Amino acid sequence: MATIKTKDGIEIYYKDWGSGQPMVFSHGWPLSADDWDTQMLFFLNHGYRVIAHDRRGHGRSSQTGDGHDMDHYADDLAAVTAHLDLKNAVHVGHSTGGGEVVHYLARHGESRVAKAAIISAVPPLMVKTAANPGGLPKDVFDDFQRQLAANRSQFYRDVAAGPFYNYNKPGAKASEAVIQNWWRQGMMGGAKAHYDGIVAFSQTDFTEDLKKITVPVLVMHSEDDQIVPYADAGPLSARLLKNGTLKTYKGFPHGMPTTEAATINADLLAFIKG
Repeated sequence: MATIKTKDGIEIYYKDWGSGQPMVFSHGWPLSADDWDTQMLFFLNHGYRVIAHDRRGHGRSSQTGDGHDMDHYADDLAAVTAHLDLKNAVHVGHSTGGGEVVHYLARHGESRVAKAAIISAVPPLMVKTAANPGGLPKDVFDDFQRQLAANRSQFYRDVAAGPFYNYNKPGAKASEAVIQNWWRQGMMGGAKAHYDGIVAFSQTDFTEDLKKITVPVLVMHSEDDQIVPYADAGPLSARLLKNGTLKTYKGFPHGMPTTEAATINADLLAFIKG
């Protein structure tokens, strides 16, 4: 397995396929690089070099007990890009991974980056505060932690079989294979990383990060996202970015890179080539 060791001694697993302009994929909570399989194969076949890593505590990376915050996530991503000496890269982040990409760009600069795309992403800020009245109440995320601690396996099954892919909508046709793959990825990771990660993705305020970014960023979000509500995420992020473009979808779920891969891949390709 290909791994790098971070400054604080954590092993980060990554995949690196092909040659050409690099595309770097950052996965969502509580998943792994495997969640990008469809995108990686698609862009590999279109002549790109595709890279994805397992976030610390997730997938095949070290199940460390600490460092589960956006600073460490961004630094780990920077360590991977430096180790591979990536230049002119396109960064793509889904959900929590979108926050990771935004924080990486703001914290480590854009010298290695050409463009970025954030999909169903958590910025600017998920939790409700006085400055963010449209956010979700903290109780929602406290309940996530409670369910994870009580029965992580059942919680992950319920998320995948319900709101993540909109399988709880009337008339939805659930894919058992998609549900099981989500559950498999989640259960590969560490409970502590996932527990702390709920705070990281819900309470990190990316407002100032978004303002710092100058490279073109495609913001892809569905109005029917049940995990990261559209109104307080996609449009706000696009407005805060200096060079942001908002692409809005209707009827797509939070996990649209999986269930709507053909559309998402085509739109990403058009953005990169544009």
